[in-house]
Amino acid sequence: MVARGQLRELGFSVAAIEHRVATGRLHRVWRGVYAVGRAELTERGRWMAAVLRCGPQAALSHESAAALWRIRNQRGGAIEVSVDAQRDPRPPGIRVHRRAGLAAPDLTTRHAISVTSPVRTLLDLATRLPSAQLEAAINEADKHDLVDPDALRSALNAHTRQRGVAPLRAILDRRTFVLTDSGLERLFLPIARRAGLPKPITRLRLNGFKVDFYWPDHGLVVETDGLRYHRTPTQQTRDRRRDQAHTAAGLTPLRFTHAQVRYEPRHVEKTLASVVALRLTFAP
Repeated sequence: MVARGQLRELGFSVAAIEHRVATGRLHRVWRGVYAVGRAELTERGRWMAAVLRCGPQAALSHESAAALWRIRNQRGGAIEVSVDAQRDPRPPGIRVHRRAGLAAPDLTTRHAISVTSPVRTLLDLATRLPSAQLEAAINEADKHDLVDPDALRSALNAHTRQRGVAPLRAILDRRTFVLTDSGLERLFLPIARRAGLPKPITRLRLNGFKVDFYWPDHGLVVETDGLRYHRTPTQQTRDRRRDQAHTAAGLTPLRFTHAQVRYEPRHVEKTLASVVALRLTFAP
């Protein structure tokens, strides 16, 4: 993919460019943008052509950038490109966003295509997506090692008062919510009581692991995770071994996040109550 200006900089005359178009060596995609060698374009080819058509300092953005980063599938619609606010290209098939204030950290390249950074892309998505879809995009960015929630949270500090910050913070504050031990007990113990459980033993070593809450008469162990998003493979392996050790000892291990204890107490209560009822049903 090449722009007319790039060809001129390489020394091609107007006549030389037109000759190559006439002989099929260049294929016009948009005015001033050509595919080299063949007319058929891949999705990346269309994205690159759209950016080139919109001129210098243009960048793929919004839904199209999310598709390039693989954090969201773009289902139809125009290719989205951001340009400096002083420019106003209007090519057909391209949705152009005229924007002031896009700084160098907001822009990068991927597969040789100028594109908004993962953080800026998530900020742009946050201005239009409902919470569940935005959270899914954050999850995908984390899964592809583009930006983890802690780094995203820190990056938002450089974008205060910008659109998109508030909905992103709302999700991150909820999903990376961490309680102190005392705060966790203060919120969790009333939930356990409402589920029909007595006061548990806390912070006990059991089957080789320290457990958060233990009810020996019910054979129930509850563990709580501070972070939902970013657990390393080593942490995940240890969590599985911990749960497997408790199960092998005849116990029922349950795992909740701190955020669930804080924001979804009814779900936690119903789960505890169901497990208690099952244990009583099958008790010898």
